[in-house]
Amino acid sequence: MPVLRWRAAQRLATKRYEKSGRREALPSAMQESHRPPRSALRLGLILTDYFPYGGLQRDCLGVAKLCVQRGHDVTVVCRTWEGPRPEGIRVLLTGQPGLTNQARNRRFLRLLHGSVFPRERFDRIMAFSRIPGVDVYFGADPCYEALVRRRKPAWFRWTPRYRHFAGLEKALYARGIRTRILLLTGTEIPVFQHLYGTEPGRFEVLPPNIRRWSIAKGDREESRRSVRSEAGGAPDSIVLAFIGSDFRRKGLARAITALAALPSESRSHTLLLVAGQDKEAPFRELARKLAVSSQVRFLGARDDIRRLLLASDLLLHPAHSESAGMILLEAATAGVPVLTTDTCGYAFHIQRAHCGVVLPSPFSQQALDLALDEAIRSPERPAWREAGLRYGQAEDLYSGHHRIVEILEEDSSARAPHPNPSP
Repeated sequence: MPVLRWRAAQRLATKRYEKSGRREALPSAMQESHRPPRSALRLGLILTDYFPYGGLQRDCLGVAKLCVQRGHDVTVVCRTWEGPRPEGIRVLLTGQPGLTNQARNRRFLRLLHGSVFPRERFDRIMAFSRIPGVDVYFGADPCYEALVRRRKPAWFRWTPRYRHFAGLEKALYARGIRTRILLLTGTEIPVFQHLYGTEPGRFEVLPPNIRRWSIAKGDREESRRSVRSEAGGAPDSIVLAFIGSDFRRKGLARAITALAALPSESRSHTLLLVAGQDKEAPFRELARKLAVSSQVRFLGARDDIRRLLLASDLLLHPAHSESAGMILLEAATAGVPVLTTDTCGYAFHIQRAHCGVVLPSPFSQQALDLALDEAIRSPERPAWREAGLRYGQAEDLYSGHHRIVEILEEDSSARAPHPNPSP
């Protein structure tokens, strides 16, 4: 009964929000943060849910902060927010009642198009989730329709889940829609054009936006010493870093399996440090079954990624799919060799920089096992480290958010048409 009463209260709050111009109509769970004085542009940034350490969430918050620095009035609209609220950025929460993900999405879309957008009158609207009818869309996700055709049985296309998410994607990419689409890499542009006939001029591939590391003399040695001590490893342990949430998609099972396949003399003094926010239990169980529990450390979500990277001998990132993979570039520019798969959008940077190994598709666990063993023993590791450091100094890997702000500031004479917001 308490759950039912809470849902009823949420529905009532939504009706009040839609009928009232006063922000006080929202209950505490849906209240917004302090609104800064009106600036040059009123910008609405839309995100399904905010939580610390997510890639999309990091990009959304980074763009919001930069817009505020440029003097704009920024509102982030999302269903839920975990963690502290940013200063100077207005946060508007809608809640997320609904039994299924698509039901929650449909309600969010109805509230955006029926109440939030008309009431707020944003000068520009940018979505970091699949939200039709916006001016700019940050397309960090791979093509949903293409994934379904490759991986799902034919009957899946009759499900409500498929119809909902495929409809959202079509409403963003279809020919004739004016939404500008920002991508992290250009590899899937031909796929979208083949499926939806998307006009070439609507796409723009952004430069990366990784953190610029400042590495002082002695930082690497101190990080190597302290991290090994905290992890219970020997001073000469080989440390493999696995960094990122969504353990399954980023290939943690593959990484643990490759660790277990190392020759005993290498495996005994190798640690796999796992940093990220996800369910650990199935991967702990896999490590136990493969008798490498003592070599795998789950560190949880971390704020000291720089320190963890500086302590590592190799970044292991054998992802199943990854639109970009910022961590590949962050590792390389910190002087950490990378072992990854070519399904990561930024894997070409590792090949171009000659700072690690990229495994080709189709994926082979045996090939990963062999590559990890060779990388640990390779005399090229110091050369890979120096190559990554040089690449970070020579390439533009840091200006992606600045480019997004420039796009939002460009004059737009017509707002993107609003298709049916609830496919």
